[in-house]
Amino acid sequence: MLMNAADYRESLRRYSPRVFVNGRRIESVADEPLLAPGIASVGVTYDFANRPEHEKLMRARQSTSGKIVNRMLHIDESSTDLLYKLEAVRLVCQESGCAQRYLAHDALNGILQATKRCDDTHGNNYHQRFLAYLHRVQDEDMALGIAMTDAKGDRSKRPGQQENPDVYVHVKERRPDGIVIRGTKAIVTGAPYMHEFLLMPCRTMTKADADFAVCCAVPVDAPGVTIVAKPAGRPGEAAAKFSAKYGQSVGVVMFDEVFVPHERVFLDGETEDGGYLTTSYATHHRHSCIGARAGFGDLLIGAGALMIEANGLDPERHGHIRDAMVDLIKIVEGFFACGVAASVYCRKDASGSVMPDTVFANVGKLLMSTQIYDMHRLAHHVSGGLVVALPGPDEDHNPETAASLAAVLGGRADVPVQQRAEVARFIEDLTASHQGGWYSVISLHGGGSPEAMKREIWRNYPVMERVTLVERLLDRDVLDRGQRVSKQPGRCCITGCEVPELPAAAE
Repeated sequence: MLMNAADYRESLRRYSPRVFVNGRRIESVADEPLLAPGIASVGVTYDFANRPEHEKLMRARQSTSGKIVNRMLHIDESSTDLLYKLEAVRLVCQESGCAQRYLAHDALNGILQATKRCDDTHGNNYHQRFLAYLHRVQDEDMALGIAMTDAKGDRSKRPGQQENPDVYVHVKERRPDGIVIRGTKAIVTGAPYMHEFLLMPCRTMTKADADFAVCCAVPVDAPGVTIVAKPAGRPGEAAAKFSAKYGQSVGVVMFDEVFVPHERVFLDGETEDGGYLTTSYATHHRHSCIGARAGFGDLLIGAGALMIEANGLDPERHGHIRDAMVDLIKIVEGFFACGVAASVYCRKDASGSVMPDTVFANVGKLLMSTQIYDMHRLAHHVSGGLVVALPGPDEDHNPETAASLAAVLGGRADVPVQQRAEVARFIEDLTASHQGGWYSVISLHGGGSPEAMKREIWRNYPVMERVTLVERLLDRDVLDRGQRVSKQPGRCCITGCEVPELPAAAE
């Protein structure tokens, strides 16, 4: 059953999570004003799946069940699936800034691949457990919180070396009917208003860290779970032209002797497969992040163009303004193009799903992560200083100042001063408020730091193929003598890659 946003909000009433926001216990997540912008953002992924014009992007047929499911919960099976997912994430983030729910897609795809690999190697039954769980999640159209990033403690020490083992989630006890876990996940997107948490290891583990290599599913209100979260966006602030409606809460989630039955456990101590899951999820998530920040970039481009108009400037005549807008467009479409390439050059996994090309996904995410600050700078450049100089919205109704301010803070005569003020506050909200700073940090570190992406690019890029190319041109004949050994794999042949049809809604 595909829910809409109202159904999703109502479904949260079936859960009673232990949630704290701003030092206060939240009695009803569904009715809490501080969390309303986050619930609205996730709700976009539900409502858009029920709009006929977005159906092709936002819905998919899951082959393992034969059912129609929300794209945010679908297992990708072709390059078309990956491209549609990329476009779907961009679409919902154009509306919400960050729709959050695409993380569930990335985790489900990564776990499917890791459990198949683990079972093929060790003869476990994790994969069948996970398929049963996947189908329930899809049937109930759940919102899943991805609990991957541990608190980590002393970064110079491995999990098993920490003075306080609870800085990583780990298996405390193994029982005949399940496991007991303890520990802390420090960055869980949308934690208060999810239905369940999917826990995954956040790094590769050694055999000494086997208790920390755990992947499982836990309801948000399971006994022993505590969520300590930030408000979603800037609820109730008059100047928050965007984030008063749409926002994102991030929570620290503590697991205190939480029991998990075996049917919800998908890895337990398999360190090599846990490491594979970490990198598999990272590739899927970086691919999705490209679409998410492209949607955010679309908001900056549109707002910048409106501000230029309100200021009385014309990009056709004012070259410096045109150049700045083109630079902003170049950044957004440049990293999005890497997402498209990662979709087309995908590879089939043994599980039957497809993996975006690792190099293109990581290059696109690295470009986005390091250029988010340039996106903000360019939006500021084309908009002018009114973005931060404009008095607060309370002055719009102050009888002693409103008329005077309206007389002098206008731009073009045919653009109402209030419209100019609204756009300026919109850009301030997205780039120069504490919410704007939050967008920068999650763009930089969400899905892993730039250093993690650089490692993946170097590990997967076929450098030695390029060396061979140059050596052949130089006629050094090195390869014939067997003196070169490459660690880096070559890219798969493009023969047979599917050329996806662009959906009408994305044209």
